[in-house]
Amino acid sequence: MEPVLKARNLVKRYGRVVAMDHADFELYPGEILAVIGDNGAGKSTLIKALSGAVSPDEGDIWLEGQKIHFSSPIDARNAGIETVYQTLAMSPALSITDNMFMGRELRKPGFRGKILRQLDRRRMEEVAREKLSELGLLTIQNINQAVETLSGGQRQGVAVARAAAFGSKVVIMDEPTAALGVKESRRVLELIKDVRSRGLPIVLISHNMPHVFEVADRIHIHRLGKRAAVIKPDDFSMSDAVAIMTGAMDPPEGMAA
Repeated sequence: MEPVLKARNLVKRYGRVVAMDHADFELYPGEILAVIGDNGAGKSTLIKALSGAVSPDEGDIWLEGQKIHFSSPIDARNAGIETVYQTLAMSPALSITDNMFMGRELRKPGFRGKILRQLDRRRMEEVAREKLSELGLLTIQNINQAVETLSGGQRQGVAVARAAAFGSKVVIMDEPTAALGVKESRRVLELIKDVRSRGLPIVLISHNMPHVFEVADRIHIHRLGKRAAVIKPDDFSMSDAVAIMTGAMDPPEGMAA
């Protein structure tokens, strides 16, 4: 099976600091791939390179078999890669609808949209409500309420719904449960499974090992700027994953990068 998203020999230097040291990556269709690594391992730089936020100094990236180069996150978004950032990248004072369509607002058809540049607010509200309903976020009654009035779990749900609505090829989620309670984290994990069930492959960056082992199909372990191993949760324990991640255990033969 050909990977949806693939990277080979990615290198990124910041002065004398090597954040990525010939890193490799593969994401296959319909899977949840968890990316784990200690602080400073370079996993954030890897994800930024895949989502267009960073341009690697060396190496190549392929999307659906085509070599690509992103000069900005907008390029990645236009190519079908959506990212849910840890900070959620939302404007609290704006409504749910406005946040869903920020930067890609729908305009009215004909003269009013093309010349007067009027927004089609009714259509945007319909799409926003439809996408939230698809993911079971029915606790949000008013689609025009400000995001700052939502709970942490609801805000995360809106961010996930936005990614699922516009991500046509890949969804990347950076620590989606980091600031949430037990109940809200459970709901977000269910949302991640719902998105995967719709056929979208997901890259999940997380420090929460129980969550990783619950939802991931494969686990990419990043260490010292490169991929140390790729394991399957069914074949290894959380302790094994942490040991490989910290260097206390050598990667299993045949599973090393």
